[in-house]
Amino acid sequence: MIAGKSIDKLRVNPRKSWYRNLEEVTTNGDYEVSFHLKRPQPAFIALVASGWSPVYPCHVPPRDMRTHPIGTGPFKFVEFTPNERIKVARNPDYWKKDRPYLDGIEWTIVRNPSTAVMAFAAGNFDRYGQGILSLPLMKQIKSQAPQAICEVVPWNISRALIVNRGTPPFDNPDLRRAMALSLDRQAFIDILSDGQGDIGGAMMPPPAGLWGMPPELLKTLPGYNPDVAKNRAEARELMQKLGYSADHRLAVTVTTRNVPGYRDAAVILIDQLKEIGIDGVLDAVDTTQWYPKVMRKDYAVGLTVSENGLDDPDQQFYENFVCGAERNYTGYCNPEVDRLVDQQSMQSESDKRKQLVWQIERRLAEDAARPIIFYPRSAACWQPQFKGHTMMINGNYNGWRLEDAWLDK
Repeated sequence: MIAGKSIDKLRVNPRKSWYRNLEEVTTNGDYEVSFHLKRPQPAFIALVASGWSPVYPCHVPPRDMRTHPIGTGPFKFVEFTPNERIKVARNPDYWKKDRPYLDGIEWTIVRNPSTAVMAFAAGNFDRYGQGILSLPLMKQIKSQAPQAICEVVPWNISRALIVNRGTPPFDNPDLRRAMALSLDRQAFIDILSDGQGDIGGAMMPPPAGLWGMPPELLKTLPGYNPDVAKNRAEARELMQKLGYSADHRLAVTVTTRNVPGYRDAAVILIDQLKEIGIDGVLDAVDTTQWYPKVMRKDYAVGLTVSENGLDDPDQQFYENFVCGAERNYTGYCNPEVDRLVDQQSMQSESDKRKQLVWQIERRLAEDAARPIIFYPRSAACWQPQFKGHTMMINGNYNGWRLEDAWLDK
């Protein structure tokens, strides 16, 4: 179904491109399955094991899974009330013996962060939602709930500038390059992530990221020179050659998802684009409309959060950068880059693979394919009675099963 070969179709299928190399799947009895690949792909097993790869039942259509999901996890679905709560209960048939420990979990949906912080401080929740807690918000929690235990980890969820290269005047590569040169990445980190964060390319930077370029090499990429003033001077020259000036500025709408992790960064992006003669206004789109909108490329300039499922080049490149991928929001297509992506995917020696990955990183930066702005830090807070959960450092969506969590009450 994810490969798009079944009768039933997913409404939105961003991970279809993960399985371009999958020829077919066959079974041998009830307990054996074989994945037949077109070519070698050492990372395939990591894709299958990702937190973004749940097991779907064949007998339940996708439309029913949206409102009453059935899976193989430690908890069973009980109730989903839109904009209010999600409830799950312990799965007595879970494959791992004696797990989970919890009898159930209830997620309360609180749209206003300040309200959520106050409710957590009042003891209404055992933990704050994972993966959505900024460092400034974590400070609020600690000030109002000093007993809370908070942990900060690197976050493999970059903020990125997206430019629809099929929409004039953004079909001009010099304009896209100027926009990439306008970025002051450290300013984003200082303002949004309390000074804690990382500057990287398409792959999460080290030490948390296994495949990202080292800082000394990253600085040699277009737009990554730490001299922001020099970068912006080059950007203004490009804008002048394109006919823009103080009397003729470029007006754009900057589209993003209407949640803080996207919206706050988009506001700073608009402010920085002004430095090179681009005046932007914000278009904050409701979550239900955001993914269909950018997938059909119904925007000109935007800011997105790259929700990476795991720290592996196959996931990042095939999902976001190869020609025709559903989540390739910018419409970037370079057959030579696609060839390199396939080449690195077949490479089993990590050092040789890393060199190929860095070649791809350089080409993506030179083409301003999808300029990565920064990687923030992610925080999570919980009450002292919440035990047993391990925060992931480079695959944030891979530790949410909560099968080992328990309450000391």
